[in-house]
Amino acid sequence: MIRNTNTLLSSFSATINRRTGLALLFASAVAIAGLAAPSSAFAEDKKAIKVGIISGEDEDVWRVVTAQAAEKGLTIETVVFNDYTQPNEALERGEIDANAFQHKPYLDNQIKTQGYHIVPVGYTGVWPIGLYSKKLAKVADLSEGAVIGVPNDPSNEGRALRVLQNEGLIKLKDGTGILATTADIADNPKKLVIKELDAGIVGRSVEDLDAAVVNTDWALKSGLTPENRIAQEPIADNPYRNFIAVKAGNENEPWVKTLVASYQNEAVRAEFDKVYKGTGLSAY
Repeated sequence: MIRNTNTLLSSFSATINRRTGLALLFASAVAIAGLAAPSSAFAEDKKAIKVGIISGEDEDVWRVVTAQAAEKGLTIETVVFNDYTQPNEALERGEIDANAFQHKPYLDNQIKTQGYHIVPVGYTGVWPIGLYSKKLAKVADLSEGAVIGVPNDPSNEGRALRVLQNEGLIKLKDGTGILATTADIADNPKKLVIKELDAGIVGRSVEDLDAAVVNTDWALKSGLTPENRIAQEPIADNPYRNFIAVKAGNENEPWVKTLVASYQNEAVRAEFDKVYKGTGLSAY
């Protein structure tokens, strides 16, 4: 009995050793395979992306950008939006990979109020905001109590009020930042009635107002022309240059560099100038 027990123990021990050896061999193979196989953290660079833009003239510009990107091996699908709030919402949710429609003051306010994780990666153009009227030929023609429309989103309202201040129509309180509102008006000598309207509506409302400060893209959509513009913000050192933006963490990805290069070139600049007819300027 004792001898048989020793034999069984010896056999059992050998079996355990063989199994342990096989287990170690299997674990080593898995580890090596893990090192050799690409993980999601090192996934292949994107070859197809979605870019959010605003409807209108920019669609023509982005057709050229898309063609430029295709030559570089990047496929772009443009996703067209009709207002300023949706492109950042879609980017934050991961529904699109990039957008191109906004300037830094607007994005800064969106990050502050919405908590977005979005960063600029390359400039596109600048569209000086203007004061338009279909009733008046010059700013001096504005009478006491005239009604002026301004866009109601924080960054563009402040921008619009500065146009009015530059023309001597109002004075803002000292220390007022770029996100000024009508509450920051310190002096309004002509007792102008300033109506805050959605950026997409203010341009279409010009005929019902004495004048309105309108973003260039909405001015074009509303049928306004440079002949209807009676004042314009300065172009020099303009902080309102638009840019391409992506989610934070993606700014150094190869596809982002390809995207920016696909916009910042002479072919796109030529189309930009053709489409915007001097109302916008390339910012790169």
